[in-house]
Amino acid sequence: MLPILKKSWPWLAATASGLLITACFPPFNQSWLCWIALTPLIAAIWFSGENSRRRWLRNLLLGYLAGIVFFTAGFGWLGALGDLYQNLFLHGLSLLLSIYLGLHFAFWSWLIGFIKPKTFTASWRNLLVALVAACAWATHEWTRGWLFSGFGWNGLGVALHAEWPMIQVAEFTGVVGLSFAVAFANIIAVTTPLRLFAEARTHRMRPHFDLTLTMVGIVALLAFGLHRVQHSAPAKTVRVAAVQASVPQLQKFDPRFTGEVFERFRRLSEIALSANPPPDLLVWPESSMPDPVRDQNSESYRFITDFSGAMKTDLMLGTLDVEDGHDYNAALLVSNNGEQVQIYRKIHLVPFGEYIPLRHSFPLFAAVASTWVPGDFTSGTKHTVFNLTNADVRVAPLICFEDTVGDLVRRFVLNGANLLVDVTNDGWFLHSFGSRQHLANAIFRCVENRRPMVRAANTGVTCFVNEFGHVTQILQDDTGNTFNEGVLTGEINIPQEPQLTFYTRHGEWFAKFCVVVTAVAILTIFLLRRKL
Repeated sequence: MLPILKKSWPWLAATASGLLITACFPPFNQSWLCWIALTPLIAAIWFSGENSRRRWLRNLLLGYLAGIVFFTAGFGWLGALGDLYQNLFLHGLSLLLSIYLGLHFAFWSWLIGFIKPKTFTASWRNLLVALVAACAWATHEWTRGWLFSGFGWNGLGVALHAEWPMIQVAEFTGVVGLSFAVAFANIIAVTTPLRLFAEARTHRMRPHFDLTLTMVGIVALLAFGLHRVQHSAPAKTVRVAAVQASVPQLQKFDPRFTGEVFERFRRLSEIALSANPPPDLLVWPESSMPDPVRDQNSESYRFITDFSGAMKTDLMLGTLDVEDGHDYNAALLVSNNGEQVQIYRKIHLVPFGEYIPLRHSFPLFAAVASTWVPGDFTSGTKHTVFNLTNADVRVAPLICFEDTVGDLVRRFVLNGANLLVDVTNDGWFLHSFGSRQHLANAIFRCVENRRPMVRAANTGVTCFVNEFGHVTQILQDDTGNTFNEGVLTGEINIPQEPQLTFYTRHGEWFAKFCVVVTAVAILTIFLLRRKL
């Protein structure tokens, strides 16, 4: 039994890390686990396989296993597409995606296998190892966010999404700075007990500057956050109403349900507009209309023209848009009784959702994927900012997953946006936990740019988020269910003299710094190994 356990425990430990990281995010939300979630994987890499001929490969595979477990379980909500389309293959999407995403974990595990300290009794050595490991972790998360169009969801820092005092440093470093801090703490959580054990055995105790500085750093993050939220900028109030129509996904573009869709939006919007005073902005979710609103021959055009012509509130909605043979996922702002229309075309498209990568290069693959994605959207090119009738409000019109892409959102803010509005449709994933993960990742855009956000979703989560990443209002029933139809109305505080944060002005500077440190570490490792 013992030989079997000796051989299997590293693989069990890697699996445990994958499961612990999964537990940090919705639907479990055990954020405290992020501070120790990597420790089983680190222990497996550092303290097993000493006699392995290719230990580097073994370390890589341990990380790959942890990554596959995390991404398969954490993105299990993708399997809801299998229920939606009654297709067995689609239930395995998260596993298929993890085969690629797990490579990022494998890279990190491969690297930390080389930087294990020979002894754990020197504070400077432990701190150096933690620095390199944390930089490498930040590097792989940042790279995952843009490589092959990117899927940067659920970085370690995102686990802290509900701990608003801890996340305020994101206005300098972006969310990757929090991931750095968590990865750093995980390394120290491994080295500290080992150091205590070694010192107890030799009866030689030394100051633990590594543990002390790590704890001071965590307390400093908390203290800064508590201080920062007490100093909000002067703001003016804007009344907003967000409609959640909860239209079943397979009915949205079915002509048989067009009249029902129109009636649902009319009824819910009239509830919102009946408030006294009425809202300054009414928001409908992504793809709210069954056909292109700007097509004057479409039923949606006639519906929007009649509806907006009778109200004095600006209307922002998601719609399909067609021009010169290109299809776009777009957002419109309709104002001045329907006479003025502003348009934004989605820039960051979702692969395999809005287009098939290399569709024309691999015809067989494209033929299979075309069952669910029959045609490709064209990406927009302009970070358009909408001007409300209220001249003091400038809206960044984000669509779907764009509110999870930090560098994209900051470009809208650089163009003058002082309010973030995301229109989304997570109805593809039914009543899964995907919508809650979506919100968890989106919260950081508010902190990074110090701008409030309005989210209007087809099936949830519809909510308001302030500039500190705190969800101030959320559309849900008495049981906490966020999937029902309804209207969320309230007031949003818009900064009157908005300042650009360090992150807004300089972008992912911290992530790029981590890339440089990681590159230097890898180069040093190879040079030292060549000398040996």
